[in-house]
Amino acid sequence: MKVAQFIQKFIRDEEGVTAIEYGLIAALIAVVIIAAVSLVGDKLIAVFNAISDELGAATTR
Repeated sequence: MKVAQFIQKFIRDEEGVTAIEYGLIAALIAVVIIAAVSLVGDKLIAVFNAISDELGAATTR
């Protein structure tokens, strides 16, 4: 098979496109999950710090 024929066959092949699309979707989902966990994580840290402060204040009374 000549190089030109191989390239033409490769360009017309759509199976790779589907795999790339699934990869892009998975990457987008991962980015959304990371952003959500980061946002919730920061708020959760603030909640635990507030609880810790209240417990610390309650023990010194």
